[in-house]
Amino acid sequence: MRPVLPPWSGTLAAKAAAFITVMCCALAALLGVLVHVQVTNQTVGQARDQALQRLTQATERYEAGDTLRRGAGVDPPELPGELRDLAVAGDRGTMVAEREGRPTMWAAGPVDGERALAVAVDYSQQARTIEGLDRAILWSSGLAIGATLLVGAFAVTRVTRRLHTTALVARRISAGDLDARVNDPRTGPSTGPRTGLRTGPQAGSRTGPRRKAGPQDEVAAVAAALDSMAASLQGKLLAEQRFTADVAHELRTPLTGLHAAAELLPPGRPTELVRDRVAALRTLTEDLLEISRLDTGRERVELDTERLGPLAERAVRAAGNGTEVRVVRDVSVETDRRRLERVLGNLVANAHKHGRGPVVLTVDGPVVTVRDHGDGFPEYLVAHGPQRFRTEGGTRGHGLGLTIARGQAEVLGARLEFANAPEGGAVATLKLAAE
Repeated sequence: MRPVLPPWSGTLAAKAAAFITVMCCALAALLGVLVHVQVTNQTVGQARDQALQRLTQATERYEAGDTLRRGAGVDPPELPGELRDLAVAGDRGTMVAEREGRPTMWAAGPVDGERALAVAVDYSQQARTIEGLDRAILWSSGLAIGATLLVGAFAVTRVTRRLHTTALVARRISAGDLDARVNDPRTGPSTGPRTGLRTGPQAGSRTGPRRKAGPQDEVAAVAAALDSMAASLQGKLLAEQRFTADVAHELRTPLTGLHAAAELLPPGRPTELVRDRVAALRTLTEDLLEISRLDTGRERVELDTERLGPLAERAVRAAGNGTEVRVVRDVSVETDRRRLERVLGNLVANAHKHGRGPVVLTVDGPVVTVRDHGDGFPEYLVAHGPQRFRTEGGTRGHGLGLTIARGQAEVLGARLEFANAPEGGAVATLKLAAE
């Protein structure tokens, strides 16, 4: 199902809308000015020619001693001063000015030396024509801009919706859902394994029926690249998971025999060393098997109501490493006791192994924190969470304990966060859902 977005929900859409608006306004203004200037020049030119023609006729009648017709006269009081000066100087000219509240085209020329003969031609119709043209230009420009914006908004929204869908899928993939695919209609059906093996907390989702490919554009190319990357990552992850599970299963049988053989060795320091290493190998093998089960996403919780304070105390006693337990506020939680004890036990064991004492486990409502006073978590772990077998500086690592703790917390629906205290030391915070 594709997300429904408002037309201008994204930055790209807003920028595109602004660009389209500016360009439409600029184009409309340019075309409007060109049309206005062209029509105005033509209209004014025709009115000027008519006025000059009447001036010529009036001059001929005046020189012949005939009576001047209405609209013509010598030195009329309404004649603009600039045009009068031009005529008295011996030139002919025209000018548009107001006469009795109406726009008038004046034409004037010299007569009798220092006098001006002028004619007035009504310019109202031409002025109304130009005003009507300007209104038509404004209305048509507004309609053109509105139509262009609607079409542009529709086109841009389609692109931004597809980009938003691609971004959502990318975030799902980064969260571990490698089954997620964009399946952009212009890229055709997605490729890559579709095994149904879940790889994250949101895994197992499907992206809908496959579609027939259409002409591919840049957004489709990005979507296709993301789908291809997800398919490749999924294939590699599945291969790694199968390899891890196979290795753990294959090691289990010989390690069982090796453990039995180590128990038959005579007492002594060498025997203790052998038994210790065999126990470490068995623990590592069991951890690998547990991670393999968590990777499949098929773990099922057995929920029951538990008091968090006593449960935390039992987990610390089972670890047997002298951790202090503080219960600030006890609550009941609905959880899988075995898995929660595994999470707390791993956090406490990691604090003792990689930190320094005192190690304190605090229960404050549905929030449990495990604090040590060592050098703190590595920066990569705080930023990205635990990564299998990674070491910091070649010496400090966290093995599989925190990876298992995070995986079991996800199965429980809890959130496990890692941070460093300002005054020093590592702080692991487990947030559960209270009843």
